Amino acid sequence: MLKGKTVLLGVSSSIAVYKACNVARMLTKLGADVHVAMTPNSLNFVHPLTFETLTQHKCLIDTFDRNFEYSVEHVSIAKKADIAVVAPASANVIGKLANGIADDMLTTTFMACTCKKLAAPAMNHNMYHNPAVQDNLEKLRRYGWGIIEPVRGMLANRDIGDGKLPSEEVIVEHIVREIAFEKDLAGKKVLVTAGATREAIDPVRFITNHSSGKMGFAVARAAMLRGADVTVIAAHTDVEPPMFVNVVPVQSAADMFAAVRERLAESDIVIKAAAVADYTPASVADSKLKKSDGDMSIPLVRTTDILKYIGENRREGQVVCGFSMETDNVIENSRRKLAAKNCDMICANSLRKAGAGFGTDTNIITLITKDGDEELELMSKFDAANIILDRLKTI
Repeated sequence: MLKGKTVLLGVSSSIAVYKACNVARMLTKLGADVHVAMTPNSLNFVHPLTFETLTQHKCLIDTFDRNFEYSVEHVSIAKKADIAVVAPASANVIGKLANGIADDMLTTTFMACTCKKLAAPAMNHNMYHNPAVQDNLEKLRRYGWGIIEPVRGMLANRDIGDGKLPSEEVIVEHIVREIAFEKDLAGKKVLVTAGATREAIDPVRFITNHSSGKMGFAVARAAMLRGADVTVIAAHTDVEPPMFVNVVPVQSAADMFAAVRERLAESDIVIKAAAVADYTPASVADSKLKKSDGDMSIPLVRTTDILKYIGENRREGQVVCGFSMETDNVIENSRRKLAAKNCDMICANSLRKAGAGFGTDTNIITLITKDGDEELELMSKFDAANIILDRLKTI
């Protein structure tokens, strides 16, 4: 995902430096070329050999180090970097960077960077809330820095408070959001439905399906990484929603319909990836299981056809995509849905194909439009999501 991208990782003095080691490892696994600049005091917490082994690059520590291939090292790396991140960022380093002080290799290198810069503060709760530190953070924001906010938790001195460095996954996702993709969907509002709705039979039981929400969340994350303003209307899911998207939690098909109807007009691209229960009990009062001739029966009525409503009420210029999961006659049934629901594209897949369907991390999708069919090979749901967005962008 980050192949061909260069990340400058600044490491300042903090017990949280152990997380920076894992950040470096995770970034290299994503294909990034990672260079690490360390403050002298950070060497008290981790040996540079750790980062050098993880990144296969010499750590930048000594501004006047002569043991490297000739170049002005801090300028060379600063020009090469696609993003520069200080994690953990101590109060001392934040103060220096906010006030133009460059007295070591880390601050000197970051001062020379023209790329996007991020800082992830990590320090004691009281130190973090010190007005001077908050003023310095605000100054960095004015200078175009992004701040990865610390989280609340147990700190090194066993106090509970703000100032804890977020997880490595959170830091890496901030970096990925900035540099992984071109922002070709910037300015677009994307509405995605995901997950499985649940129709209550009584206070204990409900009707649902096997949708995990993975495909819908993959589409939402891909759109977010490409710069879109993404809202996900999420029913029950088996995975956590992606970061940096607006999540509207719902339970029933009626809840989802109301949420879609409220946001439909403002959306540029609408993608219905949720597997909505087709039926709901006629009423909670009438939905108790009744035994009739040895069979258990529930009075049911159809739920609102959300995709059909979207197609019938779409505004001019709006792009609509639906999903169709079939067991037989996949293409024929999905093409009928394309016309009946007034969609621009239907993403069809079969429950009978290994690697496709509910709960998997992969999918096999056929993209159906009025111009023809495009069958995609087995791939991750995230990769499939990006192809879906590529096609929708051209409609």
